[in-house]
Amino acid sequence: MLPTGLSMLWEPCDPGPALHERFGFDGVDAAADWLSAALAGTWGTTVHACPRLVISDRNVIAWATSDRGDLVVKWSCDTGRFARLDTSTRLLRDLARQGIPVAAPLATRDGDDRVVLPGPLGELSVAVLPELTGDWLDVDDLAAVRSAGSWLARVHAAFPPPTDGAATPLHERVEAWLRSADPGFVPAASTRLATLLATAPPLSERPQYVHDDFRAANLLTRDSEVVGVLDFDEVRVDHRVGDLAKASVYLATRFTDWGPTSPPVRTALRAGYEAVRPLSPEEARWLEVLVLWQGVMAVRGPGDAAGWALGL
Repeated sequence: MLPTGLSMLWEPCDPGPALHERFGFDGVDAAADWLSAALAGTWGTTVHACPRLVISDRNVIAWATSDRGDLVVKWSCDTGRFARLDTSTRLLRDLARQGIPVAAPLATRDGDDRVVLPGPLGELSVAVLPELTGDWLDVDDLAAVRSAGSWLARVHAAFPPPTDGAATPLHERVEAWLRSADPGFVPAASTRLATLLATAPPLSERPQYVHDDFRAANLLTRDSEVVGVLDFDEVRVDHRVGDLAKASVYLATRFTDWGPTSPPVRTALRAGYEAVRPLSPEEARWLEVLVLWQGVMAVRGPGDAAGWALGL
């Protein structure tokens, strides 16, 4: 459980100044007062308490008790992402209707899932969600990891066709990274990546919406089963195998605890996924390419203190 009061989700800085400088609130009480007024006026909901606020970059996640149960209120001051956040919130309702264990947004008095409201420093994009309960995924529990894989496949199947956005072809994307963005921290792995890429087959599967942040910090479990999939704020249009590859590399990460996912855990995740949706031969080839690519990109420096390079 995240601490009560005000905290940073992952940044190593003082949350008080961050709350003031990024959002204009002079402390937790001021933020809670604004939240209470917003929910009363726009959602018709009475807030009883706001015990926890967490800052993540230009976003706030606030936990609140209310006359409609325990809630999670999310707001962002990043105006450039408002349209994307509208899409991700709409998708939550679509997924909930199909039985995916997500927090469907509470509609405003006017029936909106997300609205833009004035804040102390400017506009804030706000959504209100019911709080889901469970334990964060423990990757040592391989049954829970297989459950995560199966739910990732179900999430992919439940997404509606994309209405906006396009994905650069995978081959072009990886090739461009190798050519101009690879810092060269693990040259042997980069060379192998180039070799695999050269023989990767065309991928006929069309891009679609994907989660893009499917990892332990965003998965709630109970009795080795996933009971909640969180944080669709990074949703974008891409290939499903790319989402599986990124999850394979980052599944074990939580907040400030960043380290590689072990091969047995990756195997269990894939097994769970393919129990619901088997990969095509082309996707299986691309999974090898993309897992290696994500792993190479995860290496942050020549020292590699977190050990990302060990499994490459």
